[in-house]
Amino acid sequence: MSAGVRVELDDVSKRYETAAGVVTAVDGINLDVQPGTSLAITGPSGCGKSTVLGLIGGLDVPSTGRVLIGGQEISMLPDWRRARARRHGIGLVFQSDGLLPFLTATENVSLQLSLDNPGDGNARTVELLSELGLEEEADRFPDQLSGGQRQRVAVARALIHRPSLIVADEPTGSLDAENAVAVVDLLMAAQRASGATLVLVTHEPGVARRLDRTVGMRDGRLADRARGVPYAEDGPQVPGHPRA
Repeated sequence: MSAGVRVELDDVSKRYETAAGVVTAVDGINLDVQPGTSLAITGPSGCGKSTVLGLIGGLDVPSTGRVLIGGQEISMLPDWRRARARRHGIGLVFQSDGLLPFLTATENVSLQLSLDNPGDGNARTVELLSELGLEEEADRFPDQLSGGQRQRVAVARALIHRPSLIVADEPTGSLDAENAVAVVDLLMAAQRASGATLVLVTHEPGVARRLDRTVGMRDGRLADRARGVPYAEDGPQVPGHPRA
């Protein structure tokens, strides 16, 4: 897929059964992200940010409401079709790099493409790693890389198939300031170059300010906020609560 897609959440809620009873992680959210734009979602821990991102990325489905990606109601698709949508058109980046420890940097990145066996898979991998300053680390395993290098490999893996939607959950949360800037630079450069849509969860005001628009969350609900001004205080936590 190429160029950005529109992201729509239509009265979306997500509830979980816990030992303490039913927990509403997301409560009636309406959101519209225009194609090719970037959105930062901010808010205190436990407010539902990561849950929303998982719904947008097709990793989970809402209890009620609809999630549409490029006009397709992804929330109605079975697991295998949502997995195919992610493989073809969604790039996922998480705070934890999630690299496979027994694969080299090159193999971790190219694994995404090998599922579809494209003809330019190897060339595309070499090109992207080089662009990210990882050409000398291409044959190294994750435990031979620094934290910043591993996260750049994870970004390369998310971008290798030229997604039309990039979804990033606290991608700088475990990085020092220098590597955090580098990772955000990479994501935004890729978004601009391809015209992709970018949705990013962050606690960092400086990161949020760099995106086109910022919305804040609290207690599972969404409200527009001034650009780059996230909630600073922590929200309530529930034992066994899956919200993030």
